[in-house]
Amino acid sequence: MLTRLKLSNFKAWRASGDIRLAPVTLLLGGNSTGKSSLLQSLLLMKQTAASPDRMVHLNLGGDEVNDYVDMGSFEDLLTHKPKERKVGIEIDAQHEKTACYFSVEYAQDSKKSPVVDILKLSNDNENWFRSSRTERSAFNLYKPGETRTSLKSRDYAPERGIAFSADAIAALGTEGKIVQDISLQVRRELESIAYLGPLRSRPKRTYIWNRTRPGIIGDDGSNAIPALLASAQANKKAGDNLVSSVSKWLKKMKVAEKLEIKQLSAGHYNVLIHRDGVAANLRDVGIGISQVLPVLVLAFFAPKYSTIILEEPEIHLHPLAQSLLAELFLEVSKKRHVQFIVETHSEHLFRRMQTLVAQKKASPEQCALYFVERKRSDAVLKSLDMDAYGRLSNWPDNFFGDATGEVREQAKQTMLRMKQERKSS
Repeated sequence: MLTRLKLSNFKAWRASGDIRLAPVTLLLGGNSTGKSSLLQSLLLMKQTAASPDRMVHLNLGGDEVNDYVDMGSFEDLLTHKPKERKVGIEIDAQHEKTACYFSVEYAQDSKKSPVVDILKLSNDNENWFRSSRTERSAFNLYKPGETRTSLKSRDYAPERGIAFSADAIAALGTEGKIVQDISLQVRRELESIAYLGPLRSRPKRTYIWNRTRPGIIGDDGSNAIPALLASAQANKKAGDNLVSSVSKWLKKMKVAEKLEIKQLSAGHYNVLIHRDGVAANLRDVGIGISQVLPVLVLAFFAPKYSTIILEEPEIHLHPLAQSLLAELFLEVSKKRHVQFIVETHSEHLFRRMQTLVAQKKASPEQCALYFVERKRSDAVLKSLDMDAYGRLSNWPDNFFGDATGEVREQAKQTMLRMKQERKSS
């Protein structure tokens, strides 16, 4: 699980400070404040770590098939008028009893391409191994506590932005294995990230399935139905966990009674939604169901210990269903050890999280709530501190509107109109 994120000079984030990442982390804020940039930093490192070119330092994207984000150029990535032309990303993660700490700073080389300036790795947040770039594009290696080193070579250039090279590991001797293990854990944590964006594909009337299980749901959720089909086929005799889990939550959200996979012919399938005694094709029901379906599928399809990044999971859902997403995230995080990092505009989701804490169904440590706002060109993160009763001491003023003020104004105007109507009659 990712436990901390820190950005510097990254798009709108001149200095994010330490951001605690909980089993369920919710990001709230206005449009274009910087919420998505926080998520993009993790996706950027994920696609860099997965690059087929091990010598790449930072994969800024551009491949619509394989990349999650397209960050443009290093200039596009750099914040407005930085004091130092370097982009910094720090990530902490913990898996059972092991931990890894990763810190990287990027600069530009003579060709204006992004290059690692300093890469630091640790397994205890105290003893750091460093790879530092020199003026002539060689790299110096430093063991924990060292300020001077004789280990200097172009062959020590980091790989995929997260790992020391094989030559660097060999040069570190017996301690090289430690660095190798840290890099491997960082890579695994990044690989475990699954992403679902706010724009999800429209449902089809009929699905053609080649009987293979998709590796990912896809950032538009286009593989959600193939994942259901694969799961249903694999569990015909034992009972299907994925279909039943999705059906359970559709029913709990009061948007459907159950979901059914029906085979029409060889390789052709329909997805039926049951409600009020009627079975309708997924294409013929409200769009809210098709939009939340990938969210539910991903929650149970992603492997245990995954980190799921979601943007606006509540889109097209009615208020009750939005609020129940909070229960879904908490339940799945507890039972499946899956982490959720969610960008949302839903007051109902936030409010239900408070209620769950008040009911002792969750603790403030299990969820982290943040409000993102802008101060001129810079994004600023405000932690919404919740006590044991779910109360927030620093709720953002009027972000969700002033409900009490609206009721008061409505009552006032009603009384004035009634008084005027009595006078005129």
